[in-house]
Amino acid sequence: HMSQTYYIENVNRVNTSNITIPKNQKPYNVVSLFSGCGGMDLGFTGDFEFLGKQYAKNPFNIIFANDIFKQAAQMYEDNFDMPVERRDIKELDLDKDFPNQSVDVILGGFPCQSFSYAGKRKGLSDPRGQLYLQMIRVIDHYQPKMFVAENVDGIRNSRKNKEGQDVDTSALDTILRDFDKHGYNVQYHILLAADYGVPQMRRRVIIMGIRKDLGTIEDEYYPKQSRDESGEKTGQKWLTAKDAIDDLWDKVNKTTIPNQTSRDISKAKFYPGRKMQGNNRIAADKPSPTIRAEHHGNIEAHYRTTLPDENDMAGWRRLSVRECARLQSFPDTYNFTASASSAYKAIGNAVPPVLGWNIARSVYYTLSNLNK
Repeated sequence: HMSQTYYIENVNRVNTSNITIPKNQKPYNVVSLFSGCGGMDLGFTGDFEFLGKQYAKNPFNIIFANDIFKQAAQMYEDNFDMPVERRDIKELDLDKDFPNQSVDVILGGFPCQSFSYAGKRKGLSDPRGQLYLQMIRVIDHYQPKMFVAENVDGIRNSRKNKEGQDVDTSALDTILRDFDKHGYNVQYHILLAADYGVPQMRRRVIIMGIRKDLGTIEDEYYPKQSRDESGEKTGQKWLTAKDAIDDLWDKVNKTTIPNQTSRDISKAKFYPGRKMQGNNRIAADKPSPTIRAEHHGNIEAHYRTTLPDENDMAGWRRLSVRECARLQSFPDTYNFTASASSAYKAIGNAVPPVLGWNIARSVYYTLSNLNK
């Protein structure tokens, strides 16, 4: 079983902008775990605008969401008008605490700090690294047609097992094998957010599982890339930081767009001549670097500056909460109703909604072809 491959180089891809959803399409029920502030869920719901482009409604109905980070749960509730279960998923009773309905899709970006390149990399020996087992517990209960899990790229290189020993299989191998044992054909692919219209160089592992009685991994579709660096391959270039946030630079305290006030900008100091996290400006003409959750105020600076000398840090200001949200492809209608530090963290942990929308469309396409 060890030799099974879960990564398929020429994975099936579908052009998400060509998918038409019939008017009478019955929505699929979705249970969302580790929901955060709802980036993936917003993508699955659809019906939002980002940088002048409308992302149409998707036929997914979220019937349950869960997150232990109370500020993120509060933001989710404020924006989705739906309650979020805030207890630890380990304490939830499957029969009492979850909806008694049939579920078609389970979503979960199980927490990833223990696998991330920036973290301490304890991998599966970290209790947080084992939260995917809770996702499996919920999958066992509902037996959905499909599940989608999201994680950082570092999961492929994390080589510590549950006992903390270094092993020759990665955390990802172990996780995929466990999903497989529970009755799902699984594969993973690395998606780069910039390839899908998100102005950010964010790479994430997207795991898809399909119930074994319904299909094989050959029946699963991932979204087809719609942009590339030069535009030669797809006809559209990556969106840059400038495309995303240039109009916001001089609107601090001067706009009705939420989260663009002086209270929404980290006041962490810059340190001349020092190489450290966040002590630099992002580039204007490229997608931004990954917006991180754990920057403790050291969010990067805007590419613009108020002084003639670009290198004089006195003219720099850090990215605002709204600018980070734009770089993550959140619509301006999403209001981060929390302190700046909680908002930055929730945004950094989120799946970019535009990436989520593309994933949702490919999941819909996969599901609608199963019955044919």
